[in-house]
Amino acid sequence: MSVHDFIGIGLGPFNLGLAALTAPIEDLDGIFLERKADVDWHPGMLIEGTTMQVPFMADLATLADPTSEFSFLNYLKANGRIYPFYIRESFFQLRAEFQDYLRWAAGRMTNLRFEREVTAVEWEDGAYAVRSEGPGGERVDRARRIVLGTGTPPWIPPACRDLESDTVCHASSYLEHRDRLKACGSITVVGSGQSAAEIYRDLLGDIDAGGYELNWVTRSPRFFPLEYTKLTLEMTSPEYVDYFHGLPRERRDELNAAHKGLYKGINAELINEIYDVLYEKRFRLGTVPTRLFTNSTVEKAAGCGSVRLGIRQHEQDRSFDLLTEGLVLATGYSYRVPRFLDPVRDRLRFDPTGRLEARRDYSVDAAGAGEVFVQNAELATHGFTAPDLGMAAHRNSWIIRSMTGREVYPVEERIGFQEFGAPPS
Repeated sequence: MSVHDFIGIGLGPFNLGLAALTAPIEDLDGIFLERKADVDWHPGMLIEGTTMQVPFMADLATLADPTSEFSFLNYLKANGRIYPFYIRESFFQLRAEFQDYLRWAAGRMTNLRFEREVTAVEWEDGAYAVRSEGPGGERVDRARRIVLGTGTPPWIPPACRDLESDTVCHASSYLEHRDRLKACGSITVVGSGQSAAEIYRDLLGDIDAGGYELNWVTRSPRFFPLEYTKLTLEMTSPEYVDYFHGLPRERRDELNAAHKGLYKGINAELINEIYDVLYEKRFRLGTVPTRLFTNSTVEKAAGCGSVRLGIRQHEQDRSFDLLTEGLVLATGYSYRVPRFLDPVRDRLRFDPTGRLEARRDYSVDAAGAGEVFVQNAELATHGFTAPDLGMAAHRNSWIIRSMTGREVYPVEERIGFQEFGAPPS
C-alpha cells in the first residue's frame, strides 16, 4: 500500500487552504478526508445579507501566494463577478459567497475525499494508518504525517445540555430551526458575540409579523464591539504569535481570557444597526416586545415545550427566572481532541491541563519530528490568531515548510510597526 507524505483530516477553510497551497508542489503528496458530502462552512449561520468579518484577501491562498489559481479574485473572475465586486467597493464578501467560493475551490482539486468519516488513527510500520468509513465500507490510508483540521464543536452551557426540544438549538443550526422558532410565542438568544447579534437582528426584523417576544441574554457586561483599529490588528501578525508563544503557559491563559474583544466581539456597524431598528420600531409601534439582559448567566434550565431559565445577574448577585418557548444558544465553540486519536495519544504532546501543546511550527507530536500538525487547535499556545482566517495562509506556510524542509512560500517574520516584547539587552 502506498504511503502519502501527509493526510489532512477535515476540510474546513484551514485544511482546504492547505490543499490549495500544496496543489502546485509536485514532490508533496497528500490527500484530505472529510466526513460530509461537500465543504459545509457554518451552514446554520448563512443568514441573508451577513458578511465576513475579515477582508476578502483572507482567502485560501492569497496571503501566501497572490498568484494562486485558488484565490477569491480568481473565483470572481471565473464566475463573471469581478467587476460587480469591484463596483461594490467592500473588502468584506457575503458569507454565503464565501461558502460558494470554498466549494468552487474544492471542485477544482482532485485529492479531496468526501463522505469519509475517520474512525481511528493508528501507528503501523513507521507510518500513520488512517481508518475511515464511507461509501464502499472501511478504507485505510497511510501517511508519514497528519494535519488535523476537524474544527471546534459547538459548546453548550452545562445547564442546557439536558434540554430536548425542536425549538432549542445551538447557533450552528439556527437556519434549520428558524421557522420553528418564529412560530413560538417567545424566543431567547443567549450569547454575546457576532453570531448572537446576527441571530437577534434576524429575529428582530420579523418581530412585528411574528408576534413573539424576543430576549437577548449575555453574561458580558455590555454588548461590546470587536476591536478593529489598525494598531490592534497588528496583533494578528507573525511577531505577535512569536511573542505569545514564548510566554509562560499561565500568562498565555490570562491573555487569552483578556483577548476576547479581539475576536469574539460584535461588528460595530451591526450593533448600531440593531439600535436603529429598535429605535424605529419603538417610534412606530410605541413598544417593542424585546428585553436585553447584560451581566446575566444562565445557571439553570428545565422544561419541555417551554423552558424556564434560571439566570443570575452578576453585579447585583441576584437571580431571576425567564420563561421562553424558543431558545438559541449562541455560546460559541470549544476544541476537543478527536476520539479517533486515542490509539496514538502516546505519540502526541499535551500540556498539564490535557490540551494539545503545539510547537511554534504547529506540530504536536511528542517526538518533535514534524509528524502531526494542528489547525485551529492551538489557542493555548498561539493565542487568538488560531481561529483567524487572516492568519491561515501564514500557518499553512509554516506547516508546508516543516513538511518539505524548505520555504516554498515566504514565511514573514516581522510586518508590524510596534514591538511586543522588551528589546534585547
